[in-house]
Amino acid sequence: MSDAAEILFERRGAIGLVTLNRPKALNALTLNMVRLFIPQLRAWDADPEVKAVVIQGAGEKAFCAGGDVVGLYEAGKAAREGNGDGSIVRAFFSEEYILNRLIKRLSKPYVALIDGISMGGGVGLSEHGTHRIVTERTLFAMPETGIGLYPDVGGTYFLPRLPGQTGVWLGLTGDRLKAADMLAIGAADAFVPSAGIEALVADLAAGTPPDEAVAKAKGSAGEAGVPANRAAIDRCYGFDTVEAIVKALEAEGTDWAAAQLATLKRVSPTSLKVTLTALRRGAKLDFDACMVQELRLSLAFLAGDDFYEGIRAALVDKDKNPKWKPADLAGVGPSDVERHFAEPAGGDLVFAD
Repeated sequence: MSDAAEILFERRGAIGLVTLNRPKALNALTLNMVRLFIPQLRAWDADPEVKAVVIQGAGEKAFCAGGDVVGLYEAGKAAREGNGDGSIVRAFFSEEYILNRLIKRLSKPYVALIDGISMGGGVGLSEHGTHRIVTERTLFAMPETGIGLYPDVGGTYFLPRLPGQTGVWLGLTGDRLKAADMLAIGAADAFVPSAGIEALVADLAAGTPPDEAVAKAKGSAGEAGVPANRAAIDRCYGFDTVEAIVKALEAEGTDWAAAQLATLKRVSPTSLKVTLTALRRGAKLDFDACMVQELRLSLAFLAGDDFYEGIRAALVDKDKNPKWKPADLAGVGPSDVERHFAEPAGGDLVFAD
């Protein structure tokens, strides 16, 4: 075992087993965890004795509820007030995206056991793997527009590649999915009951190929709810401006559409417009180009106002009443969106290989 309490690494038979070990923090990802994970993943990728990498979260509530956004909030806020240079912010995003890319490019199976909450950074640790396993406890979301950000960790790559407009819908609203709906839209590969996860890990450790081990362990996730709204999702979220999406939802006139409108009204207008643009562009970019785009976006958001206001309202003061700047879609012009896509002062994300 690693002596780092936040993340544990174990060679168990044929697998390298990763355990995100911050259960009280819902296994939220820290920079220290990223820095320990990257070299270990590279070592296992190069080790012919390791046939697969398996990742899980400690505790019963979460796989990984996201990145350490409060830490980013504090570091960014300090830099804005003249205390520090904010280099930790760039380091966190850069190294997290390098880790996401390593997962995507791994030469052997990567099995993510998404047994619990998986949001934000947790999605980046699971969605790019070869085997995404969900359970009855899985709860998936990319809720970043609600905190003045956008769906990163490769979200600008995988969301536009989900069927129809489901990725745009999820990226803009942060709506939550359970296992059956993740399977229905291709965001997960198989359902295994939570009680069967331990046996699955043992089977993988014994050297059973992941496809075979998962096939033996899988069960039924039940009926999905998303298909009932798929036509409306595709109809309403297929536009290239947020204003047009809002207009389409208003015309829809259903309870579902009303709930969508309420969500879009509550989240950051800047986040909505930047997210939609990023997803449309990401649909035409390869993974590496999306990660370069995402570092630009993340640094731009942390140079603005809405991220700090979003974290304040959600996680610091917890008044759930953010005051966005600008306060509405009309106040976010094309140049406000475009500045998020400019190369940052410190240069673009560079990959070592």
